[in-house]
Amino acid sequence: MITAYVHEDGRLGRHEGLPKPDATAVWIDLLSPVGDEEAQIEALLGIDVPTREEMEEIEISSRLYTEDGALFMTAILPSHADGDDPEMLPVSFVLSDRTLVTVRYHDPRAFTTFPTRAAKVSMGSETGEGVLVALLEAVVDRLADILERDGREIDAISRQVFRRSNGKPTKAQDFQATLESIGRKGDLTSNIRDSLVTLERVAGFLGQQSLEMKSPRELRERIKTLSHDIRSLADHASYLSQKITFLLDATLGMINIEQNAIIKIFSVAAVVFLPPTLIASIYGINFEHMPELKWLLGYPFAIGLMILSAILPYVYFKRHGWL
Repeated sequence: MITAYVHEDGRLGRHEGLPKPDATAVWIDLLSPVGDEEAQIEALLGIDVPTREEMEEIEISSRLYTEDGALFMTAILPSHADGDDPEMLPVSFVLSDRTLVTVRYHDPRAFTTFPTRAAKVSMGSETGEGVLVALLEAVVDRLADILERDGREIDAISRQVFRRSNGKPTKAQDFQATLESIGRKGDLTSNIRDSLVTLERVAGFLGQQSLEMKSPRELRERIKTLSHDIRSLADHASYLSQKITFLLDATLGMINIEQNAIIKIFSVAAVVFLPPTLIASIYGINFEHMPELKWLLGYPFAIGLMILSAILPYVYFKRHGWL
């Protein structure tokens, strides 16, 4: 699908399909383009639209390069990021003369919110370069929102892990949901970090090219600010990753503590019942000469001796603080 945006009265006007012959589009958005649509854009702008296979190349030279006077930049962006399993796919930004071309096969939210805002408020979208910078700013704002939500949920998990215990051993399955949550947050944070790394490279490449193209000073300052914002978010994502690692270690430690507490109970129970078992075993031996067998108080004596032998270890453990 082709969507063209034309600068009209300081704002972006949206048009489905290719721009009209008498209008110059500052932004052409290609969503899951087919062969005919790619050919139309290539004929209109004289550029080679990157294919999906080319966009998925991981080499920096395949994601950031110049060709036929156009800048080609590819970044990994998330979509459907309201949950913990966003769809991470590459998006290519092609800056040709005064026109920006974006090629994508998924729907990051910034590509929905940015055109809506730009249609109402002037955001410096007179040229394709200005649209690119404003669009990247919207993408970074979206990533910041995702990290803020991620941070709040990680704090909630932290409070859950370190909540005050009631002193009773916790069942192992109580920690299963916590471990699953930590794993999902780890995957989400890792994906956002990967996206920020690619965006940082795009911003650095764009900043360098803006100097060579002698872009307006204000635009270069915005690119510089964008780079600082991306770097700050990357640092914050690294902090969240370290916190997730700490929570994972702490949760596994809590599980070990609870398991040790359960094993401790069984160990104490075994020690407490060992002397009564020994006494019962002795009096269960079928010897002919055992004085207590013919004694009238032999049975109460044996029962009392077993109870006393169970109480004494318990009292001993309790006084030493082992229980």
